[in-house]
Amino acid sequence: MKRAATILIALMLVVGLLSLSACNSGPDTTNSPSPSGTSESVSDNQDGTEVPFTSEEGKLIMATSAGFPPYEFWEGGAIVGIDAEIAEAIAGKLGLTLQKNDMDFTSVILAVTSGKADIAMAGLTITEERMLSVNFTTSYATGVQAIIVKEGSEITSVYDLYAEDAFFNIGVQESTTGDLYTTWDLEDEGLATIFRFTKGADAVMALATDRVDCVVIDDEPAKAFVAQIDGLMILETEFTVEDYAIAVGIGNTALLEAIDNALTELINDGTVQSIIDKYINAD
Repeated sequence: MKRAATILIALMLVVGLLSLSACNSGPDTTNSPSPSGTSESVSDNQDGTEVPFTSEEGKLIMATSAGFPPYEFWEGGAIVGIDAEIAEAIAGKLGLTLQKNDMDFTSVILAVTSGKADIAMAGLTITEERMLSVNFTTSYATGVQAIIVKEGSEITSVYDLYAEDAFFNIGVQESTTGDLYTTWDLEDEGLATIFRFTKGADAVMALATDRVDCVVIDDEPAKAFVAQIDGLMILETEFTVEDYAIAVGIGNTALLEAIDNALTELINDGTVQSIIDKYINAD
């Protein structure tokens, strides 16, 4: 009898310990971000609506490279431009506060994949290589890769870069699509040497000081740079045409969907076009 009571007490202790273990198996990670910032969870906003996962509650952190006028640039101690204003409008629709983090262009995709930023907007073109690391929203603008040369240059059109026996030194901003396309189309084919600079302005200065023969860069920044430096011009024939979009972490489909929906609304109601028109003269 005494032995039976002892066994019963032991069984009760085991059950109790198992229950305690189950209750303390660790915190609920339903709304916790994964190390790569790719959680698909949502949380309640102040107005009771649900907002997608972001790396910091109440914020939408944007990685950008603010040396790319008119899409992003510094003015009066703040980052302004087309991308900055579109991001502000999207954050407003999501009930979030936008935080803009300026960095080298080579780091904007990495900031998203590492979870240090929620989105990247820096005149980013959709490419197959980038789609291995991030997802992209609907395109919100079309960009043109322009060719800047010095007045009187022997390069008079894009076709001169591909001419038989041609070989030129070409300046680009590192990791931009200008870098990618000139590398694939020209350097890899033995038609050019590509000189990569951290900033587009540095590439243009290299052209002005005869260190490169031309610069391949987005059309709108090209216009801004040429307006600042005498003796430079933009060729009439573009290098390539591309679409700009917002980069979001591959696993964070909830945030991608929310941003894409907000962006689509802003495109349809004319907000995006009005922002673009504010910075780019239609003429």
